[in-house]
Amino acid sequence: MNQTNQRPAISVTELDLDASGAVTAFRAAPGAPAPVPGDVYALVRVDGRPAATVLGHCAPGEDPAEVLAALAARRLKETAGPRTAAERLAAAADPDPAPPSERAPASVVVATRERPASLARALDSLLAQDHPDHELIVVDNAPRTSATRDLVAKEYAGRVRYVREDRPGLAAAHNAGVAAARGEVLAFTDDDVIADPRWLSALAAPFAADPGLGCVTGLILPARLTTPAQILLESHGGFAKGFAPRLYDPARPPADEPLFPFTAGSFGSGANMAFRASALRRAGGFDPATGTGTPAKGGDDLYAFVAVLAAGHRLRYTPDALVWHHHRETWQDLRNQAYGYGAGLTAYLTATLVRRPALLPALLARLPRGLAHARAMTAERGAGDEPGHAPGEHGTAQHPWPASLSRLERRGMLYGPVGYLRARLSRGGAR
Repeated sequence: MNQTNQRPAISVTELDLDASGAVTAFRAAPGAPAPVPGDVYALVRVDGRPAATVLGHCAPGEDPAEVLAALAARRLKETAGPRTAAERLAAAADPDPAPPSERAPASVVVATRERPASLARALDSLLAQDHPDHELIVVDNAPRTSATRDLVAKEYAGRVRYVREDRPGLAAAHNAGVAAARGEVLAFTDDDVIADPRWLSALAAPFAADPGLGCVTGLILPARLTTPAQILLESHGGFAKGFAPRLYDPARPPADEPLFPFTAGSFGSGANMAFRASALRRAGGFDPATGTGTPAKGGDDLYAFVAVLAAGHRLRYTPDALVWHHHRETWQDLRNQAYGYGAGLTAYLTATLVRRPALLPALLARLPRGLAHARAMTAERGAGDEPGHAPGEHGTAQHPWPASLSRLERRGMLYGPVGYLRARLSRGGAR
């Protein structure tokens, strides 16, 4: 990536439409600066529900809401077919949230390490949730200073529970949160997000409607697209999984995913996930030899998804549960992420086979397609650009995925099993 080729920042916004397509509100996304002339990225909501993203160019003097609304109308028509956007959303909707009196108690776990400023931003959004019965737990992972403990004690006393976990690693921190949690639904997010006020209610609602559901994941969008690294990451997928709810059922494997359940990355991400507490505990929780902060470098969320599915529970993705993620800002951050994603992928597969060897025949049967999928996933990417389509939906000619990052992902994949085994050995053969 040519660091001297600095592309302009992209404004990140929200555009609200009513069922007829008329604009009802336009504003900067939470945590983003006010939009300025140039490229503008927008989350489009229809009657309050996330429906699409669009990217438009707004010249000085143009009304960005009008520009983006025209793009949104075209996009929603493409996806809705003969139905209106509101009808499409209603047909694809997740179960309506239970009445407040019937919502299961929830625990929100946020693992953190030496990032008090971003943690405070996340906590403020989590304390503003509309779910009526939830607790908030901060797990301070292998702290070097008292900054996190002091923040919770001084600014959030009585509202946030503090847990210290000295074993490094995201999975170990999550397990500490699970052990401390009292809720029937256990939700997890990161310290670099801002949660939509309905996030927890939308994430928890499907559990009440489906007793066989073990896990729910949600939509992750960029809070800022300020630096070339942030734009590049979002231009090639980011963390978003689209705007169509989806159910993954191990009793009825999806026909369009021949690698199921080993394509765990398609289910969601650890910054926006929840589990039925009983299902996660019966599955053994998170593997402490996986995750950021361990030699494995990642894969803790992917391992948990597959563990819950392997136990026979269903997993649902719902775009109504939204968090805004602050992507890392520098080129070196992006390099580290590329390598870590590759390592985490094969580390979680190794963890799954080590702890669930009965899955080995199923994995071997899918291995040829899996290798082809890995090659495609890490290929140098740069498809044609389409006006109005937003970062996160396809590769773009303007922001091609560099070959150097593809090589780092593949190197990470080769390292992942070694990293996982090193992590287990460093923990004395952790269970």
